[in-house]
This record gives sequence, structure tokens and C-alpha cells, in this order.
Amino acid sequence: MAPRPFVQVDVFADRPGAGNPLAVVLDASGLDEAAMQAIARWTRLPETTFVFPPTREGASYGIRMFSPRREVPFAGHPSVGTAHAVLEAGIAAPRDGLLLQEGVAGLLPLRVESVEGSQRIAIRTPRAKLVETADARGSRMSEALDWLPVGELPPALMDGGRRWWVAEARDEASLRNAQPDWEAIAGLARATDSMGVLAFARCDGRDYQVAARAFVGGPAMFEDAASGAANATLAAWLALRDALPGRDGRYRVSQGREVGYDARLDMHVDADGEVWSGGQVVSVVRGTIDWPGGD
Repeated sequence: MAPRPFVQVDVFADRPGAGNPLAVVLDASGLDEAAMQAIARWTRLPETTFVFPPTREGASYGIRMFSPRREVPFAGHPSVGTAHAVLEAGIAAPRDGLLLQEGVAGLLPLRVESVEGSQRIAIRTPRAKLVETADARGSRMSEALDWLPVGELPPALMDGGRRWWVAEARDEASLRNAQPDWEAIAGLARATDSMGVLAFARCDGRDYQVAARAFVGGPAMFEDAASGAANATLAAWLALRDALPGRDGRYRVSQGREVGYDARLDMHVDADGEVWSGGQVVSVVRGTIDWPGGD
């Protein structure tokens, strides 16, 4: 068993413990799917990523992502966190400020820039499309969202590789104090082949413009500390409704306080309508992992 470089990072955070944790195996050459799934199950983190040499022209590196239960085609926080780890390890360097990630979802660019003296990394997420809008007070959604005092925009089902319902809360206090009905969320997720509900509220007088809570309905029911992909579907929905907060298509999201974190996600809808999801990343653990597989 040859030791493989391994790092654990905190994503969408400016300090350890504030964001969404991620494990990264920086040299996954020779590991098969069973081994990668076993490692992801062992780390017990939301996702574990595996870095490979790129196979497509122009790509900076290859990546595969696994939750403890299954492979994930795309997710925001693993993409951003892996880019940070790859840069820190010297595996790749930006070209014209961009990295190009090769994964199951295809080639996706990541923008690397310095903002106020701190490195920020943002991924251009897969284009999200509107699947369905619903009446928050209709029979179906009333049952699924009776725990959430609803806001102005109707709930919408968005598909950005993973499907999320996005639902506006009346205000930040209503959102933060909401007690989710997990069975109702799980039922909605099953019925619509979605991850669950991303509830959000607009915020004034804060260092963020949106507060968000992501309730995953299955197979395990939990509240996500910080979800770049879910927030990307929300950004696409807000852009579709001409309801983006902030300025120039840029705004900041606060997520995770209700589950003991304090993440910040920087969202940007550019002039072409592409959604970028990113923020800061901090490395917390550096070392090696010994696991069967490879040469």
C-alpha cells in the first residue's frame, strides 16, 4: 500500500469549522470504484474527492466525487475544495485565472482570484433549468411546506444536475427559526426525484444578502452545512425571475448556522447567464492515506 497524499479542507469558510468539510485524495491512480466508495464511507464526510491525471486536452486535473453512499456526478463544495487542494499541492496552476476540472459532468472552469487579500475559487456550475413552479398554498406544496412561512416568489423545482426545490421564506427570522417537517420533505423529494428543499430569505443590513438552509430529503435526511450546487439552482431561479439581490449579479449567502457552521458562499450570475458558485477554502488536515489499490 503506497501512501497517497491526503488533505481535509473546509469549504466556503475563512476559518476551520465554519464551512463544509471535504476529504481529498490527491493521487487516486489505480483506485477502482469499490475502493473509492470504501474510502468515502470511511471518512464519513459529506463528500470525498479523488484526483486523477487529466485525459482531455486543456484539463487541469481529473476528479471523481463520492458521498458515503454513492458517486456524485457534480457538487459545488467538492469542486471548489478540490481546486484549492490541487493548487496548494502544486498539481495544477491557473491559466488566465482559470482551472479546468474534468469530471463526470464534463469540463467545468473554476475561476481563481484574490479578493481583499484572500484567495477565492468559484466554479461555473452546469446550467440549471426550470422544471416546475408550484403554488405554495396549493394542496401539494402546502403539505410539503406547512412548516415554512412562505415569501413572495412561488416554490420552483430547478434541475442543475441535481434537482432542488427552492422556496422563499417570509423573512430571515422565519427561515432561521423554521422547524422542518422531515417526512414531508422526504416525500416531496421522492415524488419529484429531487434532493429536497433549499429554503431562502432575503436579508438587509448584513454582510450577506441571502440566508439559506438546504434540507436533503433522502436517502439520508439531514441539513447541509453549505451547498454550492443547491445555491446555484437558486441563483438561476432568481435570475429567471429578475429577482437577483446584490449588485451586478453578485451576492453572498449565509448558510449552516442552524447546524453549527457559519459558511459564506459568493454567487455570481454573469452577463451570459452562467452561474458561478464559490468562496474561500481553508486546509485543516494534511498527510497521507494508506489504502489498497494502485501500483
